[in-house]
Amino acid sequence: MSKAACPSGDADARLILTGHPWRVMWAMSWPAVLVMILFGLNSVLDAVYIGQLIGQQALAGAVLAYPITQLTLGLGSLAGIGGGVALSIAIGRNDRELMRCLPGTALAIAAVVSLGYAIFGAGLAEPLVRGMGAHDELIPIAASYLRASALGGIGAIAGLTLNMLLRGEGKMKLAATFMAIGLLANIVLTPIFIVVFDWGVAGAAWATNIGGALGGVLVWRRFARGQASYPVNARYVGLHPALRARIVKLGTPAMISSSMGLVQAIVVFNMLSRIGDEADIAFFGAAWRVLIFMLTPLFGLMRAYQPVAGINYGAGQWQRVQQTYWTFVTAGALMIIPVWAMMSLFPDQTLALMLPDTVFSAADLHHFRVLILVLPILPIVFTALALLPAVERPGKATLVSVTRQLLLYVPVILLLPRFMGISGVYYGSTAIDFLCTLWLAWIVLHIFRTSPSKTT
Repeated sequence: MSKAACPSGDADARLILTGHPWRVMWAMSWPAVLVMILFGLNSVLDAVYIGQLIGQQALAGAVLAYPITQLTLGLGSLAGIGGGVALSIAIGRNDRELMRCLPGTALAIAAVVSLGYAIFGAGLAEPLVRGMGAHDELIPIAASYLRASALGGIGAIAGLTLNMLLRGEGKMKLAATFMAIGLLANIVLTPIFIVVFDWGVAGAAWATNIGGALGGVLVWRRFARGQASYPVNARYVGLHPALRARIVKLGTPAMISSSMGLVQAIVVFNMLSRIGDEADIAFFGAAWRVLIFMLTPLFGLMRAYQPVAGINYGAGQWQRVQQTYWTFVTAGALMIIPVWAMMSLFPDQTLALMLPDTVFSAADLHHFRVLILVLPILPIVFTALALLPAVERPGKATLVSVTRQLLLYVPVILLLPRFMGISGVYYGSTAIDFLCTLWLAWIVLHIFRTSPSKTT
């Protein structure tokens, strides 16, 4: 690495560029995992408040609208992950001109997509929630929650975008602190908006948006005070010609991965409602939640590896990019495999945490084991999805994500259960995940055998 390529004396950048890979992994990962847990806790608290303060019907309406509101995560990832990756590479290359305008460009992209979400979500709220299964009294409740989420979405989307820029800078602890402050604001405001202001379920959505906006304001205040580890023009907010397309391109894989869960939920639950009953839907929902919970540390590792890969790639340390990739994959496997083994040995005890009064059949337990069978190899997938944009190969990550969700998942889940029954949902999901893992592993190994100059 040349002296010119080395960033200023920022401690996190030095650690990423020169620290022992396992030390880098630990320092970057634990706050990133905490951020993901806090983000997930936000939705849990909303459900608790709505259920306790308004009632079961209100909770049902909010639950139906919730998958659509998760578009904020996808749109925030477009600007935030794209901006974070571009920033990591620029830090590694010491490209100070791009650094100055990058936060303002990412924020402008967040504002544009927020406007689109506001028009889409607020204007089509009732048709959208009907499509999710809302009917009768649930329609106005679900539409109210979605409309509030969409109209105030700039808060959640911009806040998430700016928090992801902190992660791209390598400031994982600070990102966790600012997100925690936003979450605390959400905890305080939600009951006030619901009870005192009498805003109903919309109050929970507004509290979430304001909490996200507060976290974003704290990040921007840091820029304005000159406290970032790189030069920032805090007065600039606009679509910089050299950055706007680059940020969108680098952030597209993350947006697709985050948003396509909505498509997956619609396909699976519609199929289960056709070939099964309420018990089958409840069981799959419980099993799926266990799987998603187990993915939380992997999402954290994915976010933590992104600046590690990007900064080292930008600095020309190609061998270190490869070394840290396998370090993060190994760390993910060490976290996942012991818990996966326990859940596989004792699936009934695991599922009883969510379905305490249910007697599980042998088929139920087998289906659960099939669904979680892919867990030990998923560290390869999550780390690869962080690697590819960070080494300027976002198109490959986009291709895998789109192929998995639209070309594989939708047709397989629509067709296989017709021949295999309920088992087809579980076998189909797991088979697709194994196939995509092998595909991503091949892509990563191919890129590692190729010099960076041949991959750009």
